[in-house]
Amino acid sequence: MNARAAAASPPPIPRHRLIADTALDLLAERGMRGLTHRAVDEAAGLPQGSTSNLARTRAALLAAAVTRLAEREAAVLAPREMPGAADPEAAAPAAPAALADALALALHRYLSHHRGLLIARYELALEATRRPELREVYDRAGRAFREPVQALLTAAGSPAPERQALALVAWCDGVLFSCVAGQFHATVPTRDALRTSCAELLDGMLRG
Repeated sequence: MNARAAAASPPPIPRHRLIADTALDLLAERGMRGLTHRAVDEAAGLPQGSTSNLARTRAALLAAAVTRLAEREAAVLAPREMPGAADPEAAAPAAPAALADALALALHRYLSHHRGLLIARYELALEATRRPELREVYDRAGRAFREPVQALLTAAGSPAPERQALALVAWCDGVLFSCVAGQFHATVPTRDALRTSCAELLDGMLRG
């Protein structure tokens, strides 16, 4: 391989990331029972024992999957794209319409291109209810989205940002679940429809 071809080749995926990504894919395709160290090795094309060397126990493998899930969700949901997210205290209060547009973009992006990641998230969320050590990792990852939403609601003039952040995040989670695994799984709502619904919710919150 010449120098130009080598420079054009993408860098190899770090093994820990490959294993975590493969674990998420298996959760989406086969469910929790289908996630084993051997299955990860086979699906990732790694020598037998590679996953065990990185995550010796099932709990460690699940924690690695949750950590990677948080990284990938941050890229999809992108709280940094929300108005004033860079510095909510210094920014002017975000208009409900701007916040609704940012949330609609994130939700539509997730539903259109990352449905498998959502299914993996639901598998891990249920498992976390039975594993306190996983619950801690899962909750810590969730704060990366919840806390920016609460800060933006504060900047937008919310009279009760913590309570209303719970309602807004729960609405987002409900839309995602309903459109992937619930009654509305057959179609993806348009970005305009998501924006309108979110704007209605925010308008009611902030006016109240």
